[in-house]
Amino acid sequence: MQNDNSTAAAAEKALYAIEQLVLFAGHTGLIQPADVDYSRNELLDQFGFSEPYPGEFTEGPLDSPQAPLDQLIDYGFGLGLIPENTDTYRDLLDAKIMGLLMARPSEVNAEFAALRAEQGIQAATDRFYKLSIDSNYIRMDRVAKNVYWLQESPYGDIEMTINLSKPEKSPKEIAMARLLPPPVYPKCQLCRENVGYAGRVNHPPRQNLRVIPLSMNSEKWFFQYSPYVYYNEHCIVFHHDHVPMKLTKDTLKRLLSFVEAFPHYFIGSNADLPIVGGSILTHDHFQGGRHTFPIQKAPKEDTFTHASYPGVSLSTVKWPMSVLRMHAEDPAVLLEAGNHIYESWKTYSDPAAEVLAFSEEGGESVPHNTVTPIVRRAEDGGYEMDLVLRNNRTSEEYPEGIFHPHREMHHIKKENIGLIEVMGLAILPGRLKEELDAIAGILAGDTALLGAVQSEGKDHPLALHASWIVELVSRFSTSLNREEAVKAIQNEVGTKFTHILEHAGVYKRTPEGQAAFRRFLNSSGFN
Repeated sequence: MQNDNSTAAAAEKALYAIEQLVLFAGHTGLIQPADVDYSRNELLDQFGFSEPYPGEFTEGPLDSPQAPLDQLIDYGFGLGLIPENTDTYRDLLDAKIMGLLMARPSEVNAEFAALRAEQGIQAATDRFYKLSIDSNYIRMDRVAKNVYWLQESPYGDIEMTINLSKPEKSPKEIAMARLLPPPVYPKCQLCRENVGYAGRVNHPPRQNLRVIPLSMNSEKWFFQYSPYVYYNEHCIVFHHDHVPMKLTKDTLKRLLSFVEAFPHYFIGSNADLPIVGGSILTHDHFQGGRHTFPIQKAPKEDTFTHASYPGVSLSTVKWPMSVLRMHAEDPAVLLEAGNHIYESWKTYSDPAAEVLAFSEEGGESVPHNTVTPIVRRAEDGGYEMDLVLRNNRTSEEYPEGIFHPHREMHHIKKENIGLIEVMGLAILPGRLKEELDAIAGILAGDTALLGAVQSEGKDHPLALHASWIVELVSRFSTSLNREEAVKAIQNEVGTKFTHILEHAGVYKRTPEGQAAFRRFLNSSGFN
């Protein structure tokens, strides 16, 4: 009898959650009034109900769909709609539920176009961003868990984050994903075919994803928001087709055309070579958004001009990486100047500065020089382009990359330094949250943990940080209070990240390095 009662109670809670979700969807504009009964019936069918909530429903709309979603997903797990109650499987059902409470892609596109025509592009992106949050495609409940602080540096404040918004898979799920065949459809997570896709263990669900078609250089592209929003209105612009990333003059032209149409957003591209490139090089894409990054606040240093590009000013920038900032009123002239720098850099070598454009590998000439380009509108309405010089050479001393985080930094970060981090926003792995908390505990007096790290060696969860912990204890002791310990750890990590950016800089912040930087500019006609 008790089991029957608890089953009935769970069913009633699930029915109530459906009413909450339908009300939320109507209130936020995910659905229109004419869609209410239809949407309710879709959810009832999904969970095996033939009738709606029997009681009186007088509750007002919620601010977030997460609580009723969790209630329904719990109920769905009890029904066997998902095989395991893990984040991965819960996300599969979460997206399916919210996909039933959304307009079709064509309707979202029509709304975006209408708002753009009637109220301007900013109103259109405001609405589309809100839709991406309300639909739970952007999981703000997870984004809110990210750790964030500002780090003082010689280059201004650096933004530090530990990313907790991207759910980690369980060891079992990782093992299962390895057994699955390579993905055929969609080919990658940036393909347009993801819209409405149910997902699987090795591919996230996308029933609640919507994308906006764009035309850049008379080519078909799409605009969407990142589900992990590393910064405000973090968007992705991706090619209509699954084509690899390739930096060309057309790339720079696309970036300039985007900020002409979206003047309130910046846009940039990861470099197109391994080591210095982004995480997805198989599908051409850009990242943009509405955020002022530390690199943008960094002061200009030496200024140069070129006789062939009147109206274009070029400056080096006080930044740990090697940045050229160009400004012009005319985007066409800026395009030519930017492309000239890029083409000059691709073939430029300066052995004294460890810059080699090519190497011979297996009888083939392998390129090493590329750029990370960033484009935005300047405060005066003109166009601003940053070209960050990159080189992906490796050596016996630095097998992961000469201009890449060096091994002594790998306990903090060993991944590529991509566009977002180039601009001064650190995206540190989620594992660091617990690890840094534990190390702060040591500095605050947890000598038992310190002893365990020293005695257990490689078997201890903090083994990766063992030598760093010894160094920290020698400098700070183990008698800090908790707040002092946390601040000390954050400062040490932030300082390390600043050094990581210096590692990635082709021309070092030394008199010799900056002289070499000027040699390159002079060789390409900028004086």
